[in-house]
Amino acid sequence: MDRVTNFLFEVGMLKRTPRSGWNFLPGAEGESVADHVFRMAVIAWTLARLEPEINADRVIELALFHDLPEARTGDLNYVHQKYTEVDEAMAARHQTEGLPFGAELEDLISEYREGVTRESVVAHDADQLEMLLSLKERLDGGAAAAEEWVPFVLKRLKTDTAKELAESILQSHAHNWWFDQDSDWWVRGGKS
Repeated sequence: MDRVTNFLFEVGMLKRTPRSGWNFLPGAEGESVADHVFRMAVIAWTLARLEPEINADRVIELALFHDLPEARTGDLNYVHQKYTEVDEAMAARHQTEGLPFGAELEDLISEYREGVTRESVVAHDADQLEMLLSLKERLDGGAAAAEEWVPFVLKRLKTDTAKELAESILQSHAHNWWFDQDSDWWVRGGKS
C-alpha cells in the first residue's frame, strides 16, 4: 500500500503544477493542471454521451490520466516544446512502476498520446474544448488577445459533435449560465 499512497501524493502535484501557456496571454489568470483535468473529464463524459458507439468509461479514464506525467515533467506549452524534449513515456513508466494497476495506467497514457482510437479522439476533443472554454472565459473577461488563439484550437477538433459544441461556446457568453438578463430578479432581487 505504500506504493499506492505515494502515487496518490504524486497525483496531488497536479494541483500545484501550473498550466504554463497562460503566461503568454496578457490579462489571463492561470490555472493548475488539475483544474484543467477536472473540467476536461466532465467535457469528456459529456462528449461520450453525445457520440454514438463510444466507450464512455474509456474516454473518461483517458481524460483523467492524460496529463499525469506532468506531475514529473511540468506543463510544457507550445513555446517550451520548441526547445525542450520531454520523455512522457518514461515519466509514465516511472510513475506506474510497482503499482498493481500500473500497466493499465501506462496503457491509458499511451493510448491518449497516440490519439488513434475513437475514444482517444473524443478525449483529445475534450482537451481542446476545455481550452476553448477557458479562452472564451478570458475573452468575455476582457483578455482580447485570447481571440488570436481560438482558430488554432478550432483546427484541432476532429469530431462533428465537438465542432458543433465549439460553435455554441463561441456564440455564448461565459456568464449566461447564471445571468438571466430577461429576469426581473436583477431589478428586485429576492423581494416580491
